[in-house]
Amino acid sequence: MKGFIVVVLGIIAALLIVGGAVAYSFMNELGVNMEDIDSNTIDKIKDKVSNVASSESSDSPSASSSEGSNIVDEVVKFNAQNGEGYYREVTYSDGGFRQYDTESGDLIGSSYDSDKDKLPSLE
Repeated sequence: MKGFIVVVLGIIAALLIVGGAVAYSFMNELGVNMEDIDSNTIDKIKDKVSNVASSESSDSPSASSSEGSNIVDEVVKFNAQNGEGYYREVTYSDGGFRQYDTESGDLIGSSYDSDKDKLPSLE
């Protein structure tokens, strides 16, 4: 009976170690450095995203009234075009989308004509 308990405790310890290693490698693969992330960083990104979305829906004459207000989906994707980093893609109910850099919160892509002057230059 003692041997069985030791084996079960060994298996549990091994699972905890393997699970921790998998979680650590997954976080490194995503480029998430927990020391650099704090509530201020997350708040800054949220503010930039909401500022761009709200300014586009109200300030731009060509922007539709639903633009920026009806978010359908929001996902983080690997930036394959740049070859590194991640971006957040926000999809709206009208079928349009906006892409924001996850580190800076800057607008880096959009399907809206009203955003073209706010996108980084490709030259």
